[in-house]
Amino acid sequence: MNSTVFSILLVVIGLVVGFCISLGISFLNGKNASKKSEKLINQAKKDIEKLKRDAAIEQKEEAHKAKMDLDKEIRERREEIKESENRLLQRESNIDKREEMFQKRELALDERDSKLSEKQEEIQLEKSKVEEIKKEQLDLLERISGFSKDKARELVMSKVKEKMTKEISEYIRERENEAKLEADKFARELIVTSMQKYAADIASDQTVTVVDLPNDEMKGRIIGREGRNIRTIEAITGVDLIIDDTPEAVVLSSFDPLRREIARITLESLIKDGRIHPTRIEELYDKVCKDMKKQIIQYGQDVTFELGLTKFAPELIEIIGKLHFRTSYGQNALQHSKEVAELSGLLAGELGENVTLAKRAGLLHDIGKAIDHEVEGSHVDIGVDIAKKYHENETVINSIASHHGDTQATSVISTIVAIADALSASRPGARNDSLENYIKRLSQLEEVGNEIKGVEKTFAVQAGRELRVIVKPEDVDDLETHTIAREVKEKIENNLKYPGTIKITVIRETRAQEEAK
Repeated sequence: MNSTVFSILLVVIGLVVGFCISLGISFLNGKNASKKSEKLINQAKKDIEKLKRDAAIEQKEEAHKAKMDLDKEIRERREEIKESENRLLQRESNIDKREEMFQKRELALDERDSKLSEKQEEIQLEKSKVEEIKKEQLDLLERISGFSKDKARELVMSKVKEKMTKEISEYIRERENEAKLEADKFARELIVTSMQKYAADIASDQTVTVVDLPNDEMKGRIIGREGRNIRTIEAITGVDLIIDDTPEAVVLSSFDPLRREIARITLESLIKDGRIHPTRIEELYDKVCKDMKKQIIQYGQDVTFELGLTKFAPELIEIIGKLHFRTSYGQNALQHSKEVAELSGLLAGELGENVTLAKRAGLLHDIGKAIDHEVEGSHVDIGVDIAKKYHENETVINSIASHHGDTQATSVISTIVAIADALSASRPGARNDSLENYIKRLSQLEEVGNEIKGVEKTFAVQAGRELRVIVKPEDVDDLETHTIAREVKEKIENNLKYPGTIKITVIRETRAQEEAK
C-alpha cells in the first residue's frame, strides 16, 4: 500500500518537475525568438525603404523617357504638318497655273470659232459661185452637144445597162457552171449512195391473171348450163372470164387488181370445192371479200413493220394495204410507196434530217391512189384529205401535196420525198408508159422550146430525157443562149409533169456557104 502510494507520489513529483523544466525551456526559446523577429522586422523595414527609393528613381527615369518620346513625336508631327502645308501650297499653285492655261485655251477656241465662221461664209460664197459657173458650163455644153442633161443621162445609163447586162450574164453563167459542178457531184454521190443501199426487184403488174384448171372438163362446169355460172362470176366480181382454146387454163381480165385477185381466189375455191352454181359462187365470193379485207390489213401492217413505223390508225392501215392492189403505169403502188419511203429515209439520213418522218411521208405520199376510184378528185387532193383526217404531221401533208409540184415544198423532207418518188418511177423497168402518153409528152417538150423568141427548132431526144434547142445565130448571141436554157428549164418545171430529169442543150451554129462557078 505504502509502496504504491510512494510510487504514485514519485510519478507525480516527476511529472511536476518535467513540466517545470519544459516551461523553463519554453520561456528561454520565446525570448530568443522575439529577438530574432525584431531583428527580421528591422531588416524588412530597411529593405522596404530601399525598394521605395529604387522605385522612385525608376519612376523618374520612365517619366523622363516618356517626356523625351513625346517631344520627339511632337517634332515629327510638326514636320509632317509642315510638309503637308508645302504640298497644299504647291497644289494650289498648280491649280492656279492650270486655270490660267484653260482661260488661254478658251480664248484661243473662241478665236478659232470666229475664224471658222468666217471661212464657212467664204466657202458658201465660193460654192454659190461654183454652182453658177457649173450651171453656165452645163448650159453651154447642152447648146454645143445638142443634148439636154436628161437625154445625156438616159444615153449613158443605156450604155451602162447594156454593158452591165453582158457582164452580169457572164458572171451568172460562170457561177452557175461552178454551182452545177459542185451540186451535180454532190447530188450524184448522194443519190448513188442511197440507191446502192436500197435495191428492189422490178415487178410490173399486168391486167390479166391465168387460173390453172385440173382438166378441160372444168371449163364446161365453170361456164354452166346456158352460161349461167360464168355470167354470175362476171356479174358479182366485175371481172371478165376468157375461156379459149388454151388447155387447162382460164384467163381473168380486169384493170382493177383487187377485183382480179378476189375473182382468182373465188374461182380457185370453186374449183377445189367442186360445187359450182350461182348460190355457191355468191357464198364463196362473200367469204373471200371478208378474208381479203383481213389480207389488206395484213399488207398494211407488214409494210409499216418493215419500215419501222408506228402509231397508224387502223383505218389508215387498211387504206395503206389497198395500195397493194393499185398500179401506176404498171408499177405496184404499195411497192412504189415502200420504195419511196426507203429512199426518203436513206436520203434524209445522208442530209441529217428526221429519218422516221421522211419514211412516213414517203409511204403516205401516194395514199390517195388507194381510193381515187371511189372518191372524186386527184390522188394528191385525196391524199391530203386522208392525212388531215388522221391528224398526220404538217410535213407529211406538205410532202403529199407537193410531190408532183402542185404545191410549194415547205421543208427539206418534202423535197426529199419528191426526189425519191422520181427515182422510184424513173429507174429502168419500173413503169410501163403507153405510146400515146409518150408521144404526147415529147410533143409538149418540143412546144415549150418552140414558143421562145429566137428559137428555130426544138428536138426531144433520148426518150424525152434531153431537149435540144437550136437557135437563130443572127438573133441570139452566145450569152443569150444561157438565158434561153434557163427560161426553157423554168417553163418545163412550171408547166409539165415528168419523171426524172431533163437535160436542156441550146445550140447556136453559124455556117458560111459559097458556090464556086
